[in-house]
Amino acid sequence: MAFESLTEKLQNVFKNLRSKGRLTEDDVKKSLKEVKMALLEADVNFKVVKQFTSAIQEKAVGADVLDGLNPAQTVIKIVNEEMISLMGSDTTELNFAPGKSITTIMMCGLNGAGKTTTTAKLAALLKKKGKKSLLVACDVYRPAAVKQLEVNGAKVGTEVFKMEDCKDPVVIAKEAIAYAEKKGHTVVIFDTAGRQQIDEELMDELVRIRENVEILNTLLVVDGSTGQAAVDVAKGFDEKVGIDGVVLSKMDSDARGGAALSIRAVTGKPILFVGMGEKLTDMEQFYPSRMASRILGMGDVLSLIEKATETVDIEKAQDMQEKMKKGKFDFDDYLTSMEQMKKMGGLSSIMSMLPGLTGGKDISSMVNEGVLRRNEAIIRSMTKEERANPAILNPRRKHRIAKGAGVDIMYVNRLVKEFNEMQKMMKKLPGMMKNKHGFGGMNALKNLMKGMR
Repeated sequence: MAFESLTEKLQNVFKNLRSKGRLTEDDVKKSLKEVKMALLEADVNFKVVKQFTSAIQEKAVGADVLDGLNPAQTVIKIVNEEMISLMGSDTTELNFAPGKSITTIMMCGLNGAGKTTTTAKLAALLKKKGKKSLLVACDVYRPAAVKQLEVNGAKVGTEVFKMEDCKDPVVIAKEAIAYAEKKGHTVVIFDTAGRQQIDEELMDELVRIRENVEILNTLLVVDGSTGQAAVDVAKGFDEKVGIDGVVLSKMDSDARGGAALSIRAVTGKPILFVGMGEKLTDMEQFYPSRMASRILGMGDVLSLIEKATETVDIEKAQDMQEKMKKGKFDFDDYLTSMEQMKKMGGLSSIMSMLPGLTGGKDISSMVNEGVLRRNEAIIRSMTKEERANPAILNPRRKHRIAKGAGVDIMYVNRLVKEFNEMQKMMKKLPGMMKNKHGFGGMNALKNLMKGMR
């Protein structure tokens, strides 16, 4: 998950600040030196780091801060505010054409950035907002580029326009607009060709498309895991073609965070979306305040609630809540909860958005996705009767289940033991799922996660 290393380092800095009853100017300077090193290791632009830490120091060494009742929290608040400002403060929206006019979006970027996949992800995101998109295959060079767009378009239920015998992207773009007007599409998204590096041929092609088709949004897709290199790519495209915003892809990887924290400050161009997973639904609108909260280890409950609203079956969640209260939670319910978590991006993704559960080592120590997959295999090897009534699981049944799941019987015994402990715990936690999305009680959730390891 992106930012884990940076989050961990920053949380250690904050922990040291909180351990002091009062702060001196030297305390602040020492902490900011550690923050500076953490940001540089995350591949944040050097000039950005210098401006960022200078702004924090200027505000944090004032008498009102150092002499306040809780100076450590005040410094953390200043860091949070400056980080939000660094990434743009306000959320930037796409420019939509008024009335019944077509909104055009040109996607550009280097090869390997995930541009074609991101194009389909954007269509899926806009579909949720009631937009009827048309994906246009303008990459006439890369082998299988058109096919990839068609496959992804079919997965998200979005039509793809192509001209197999035409090798001129400008002609394809013009014809696509005419087709969209005829078929009633409200958004046209052009998937353009990429290159291994920025060159004149690539830039000329993008400029020609813009000169012949009215483009409302030119979005650059950059690989978020490349850090400072992504910033350099953004500068290059903006200088030669002109971009309206950036989409950070692959932010679910080992991205260090440098691109997210540097792009706006260096280029002046906003980040509009971030790709947070491999699924075509794994793209989010970029909210500077929420991203800052995640980076600083404060969670992102708003995004979590939005994701839950879109994916969680509320009726099933409420039924499960009642079963938990009565201590009647069975293995079928366990499977249902795992399926719900998968829809939301997996347990690690959920926990990364929860306050108090973020920070690289903390999440990885509490969550082992491999163990969850093994537990699922064990449960699916059980009969319907065994899932509903775990009490009947005798040694003979356990041996059969272990063989069916392809695991040692010790793992079956461990799961059954943990499950029994979890059932007992559920009876003591009637308020755990008190809100309609099932996210209440952080301490209860921590204990539940321990039971699922």
